Amino acid sequence: MRVSVFLPLYLAASVLADPLARRLLARRAARGKEDIARLGERLGSPGLPRPEGRLVWLHGASVGEAASALPLIEALLAADPALEVLLTTGTRSAAEAIGPRLPARARHQYAPVDTRAAVRGFLSHWRPDLAIWLESEFWPRLMLETARAGTPMALVNARVSAASARAWGRARGMAARILGLYALVLTQDEASAARLAGLGVAPERISAGGNLKGAVVPPAPPPQALAEARAALAGRRVWLAASTHEGEEAAVAAAQQALPEDVLAILAPRHPERGDAVAGLLAEAGLATARRSAGEAPGPATRVWLADTLGEMGLWYALAPVVFVGGSLAPRGGHTPFEPAAFGAAILHGPDTANFAPAYAALAEAGGAEPVDGAPALARAVARLLEDDGARGAMAAAAGRVRRELTPDLAALAARLLALAAR
Repeated sequence: MRVSVFLPLYLAASVLADPLARRLLARRAARGKEDIARLGERLGSPGLPRPEGRLVWLHGASVGEAASALPLIEALLAADPALEVLLTTGTRSAAEAIGPRLPARARHQYAPVDTRAAVRGFLSHWRPDLAIWLESEFWPRLMLETARAGTPMALVNARVSAASARAWGRARGMAARILGLYALVLTQDEASAARLAGLGVAPERISAGGNLKGAVVPPAPPPQALAEARAALAGRRVWLAASTHEGEEAAVAAAQQALPEDVLAILAPRHPERGDAVAGLLAEAGLATARRSAGEAPGPATRVWLADTLGEMGLWYALAPVVFVGGSLAPRGGHTPFEPAAFGAAILHGPDTANFAPAYAALAEAGGAEPVDGAPALARAVARLLEDDGARGAMAAAAGRVRRELTPDLAALAARLLALAAR
């Protein structure tokens, strides 16, 4: 298919797609993937009234993008005491994880599906004064209709890998048309800025603006929960395997088997619903395990505390001076190093860190993180860092410096974005 006709064909199909969208959403709701009580929002029917005054709309695809919006939302609201904010996401998990954390003068809605009726219903109700997209969530109908409504648009925290740039390059005409709608594009790194310029975005509209995820810190644990956990762990040396995926828990278990008896591992799977499977793996490995989801606390013989709950990462980071960041031994691109850095941890990771490549490169150069390629290397690194307070402290301090250097000035960013709405 010729690139020049793809966008018109897509837009034409989106005019007729509402019945199909309704059926697909109903099927997803039946599987628990959509909030059945709020399906109307996905079809452009508002679930809340529009507030009076100036409204900034931010959109992030899922939990990670929505979480990175939180510090920016705080900065926007601080910059203008009369401002109101709307955050949209496309996933139920993001709504449930981030919606309750929104500050006053901010509210959550589900993003509309990319049909003409849903998009126009959404925009006619909310009438945003500024639209901010986070990272790389591109929906042609939604973007074009927003621009046609006269709403200035910005792309923030953009990251474009070499593979994504090549894929977009095969549809360069459409890429230039869609990406050219943004009045301002702020990327996580210089390489992404160069790739976007190569796709046809005007260079004067692009700049590297740091990584918003550097400003994201899990909520601090309740003091009582932290005190109880520390009491249960008294006399134990602790390390954390954070956001692990299938395949990585086996490496964590093997590493833990090789460590001394007084060392306890906190294992926090990326998806806590995998808790039963992970618990079974740990049992097969002969590691005495306490499950947080069952209300169990570790005892003197416990080797692993299985952190199979949601919303408690702040607690686990507060307990562990050494953190292995998951998604990096499994081919998942790695998860954020900024959170353990914010809690003053020494950081270990596997070889796959593509999702945060600039951050991990900076950490490597500064001595703020260390790669491991499997269970034996993980066990050796954990043992050494738990024994050597000086090495662990130096690594943690370097990671903290890198995080601060890569985190944008949120007040300046908010002022720059709000200036678009004032034009």
